[in-house]
Amino acid sequence: MATLLLRLQGPLQSWGTTSRFDERDTQLEPSKSGVLGLICAALGRDRREPLDDLAALRMGVRVDREGVLLRDYQTITGVLNAEGKFKSDRTVISPRYYLADAVFLVGLESDDSSLLERIHAALRAPVWPLALGRKSCVPGMPVQLPDAVQPLDLLAALRGWPPLVPWTGRTLRLVLEDDREGSVRLDQPVAPFAERRFGPRFVKQEVMHEPDPIDA
Repeated sequence: MATLLLRLQGPLQSWGTTSRFDERDTQLEPSKSGVLGLICAALGRDRREPLDDLAALRMGVRVDREGVLLRDYQTITGVLNAEGKFKSDRTVISPRYYLADAVFLVGLESDDSSLLERIHAALRAPVWPLALGRKSCVPGMPVQLPDAVQPLDLLAALRGWPPLVPWTGRTLRLVLEDDREGSVRLDQPVAPFAERRFGPRFVKQEVMHEPDPIDA
């Protein structure tokens, strides 16, 4: 059992899971589909390729700094209407939601440590640009952390890693994938990304008061 840790930090992030039509949502922490998409970009894996090995990873998130929810509006002029006709004078307003200044420590747990090592190496020199949910949301700090493949289970790794931002004695949220129960997130890939098919997974939330140092 091993866990790979990643830092997701940037001016803006957006981790949508229920976006429909013109509105683009975001969760308050990274989605599994979004994190695996980032990993596919690092590995250079095409959207049509299977991702069963990545989907099997168990994911957890430590929220080192909560993001500020922002709403932006984008406009599109000259679009097709419901009848399939082009309307040059028609403008669509698309609300889009982002997290500003959020900092997350993401853990990916697996029995296959070699897979985690390959991902870790790819994050150092990604094949394609990395994004924090949407392509316009670029990382403000390196996603790869040094020595971040830890011989620990997911919870121990997340609890033990040093804070990514200065510690002020606050409590941190932990969001952990669970096999049996919890709240439901519709962000579990069940097919290649090109097919845009996602199933449910359970997550549980905990709080922690300070990291437990990982023994060297």
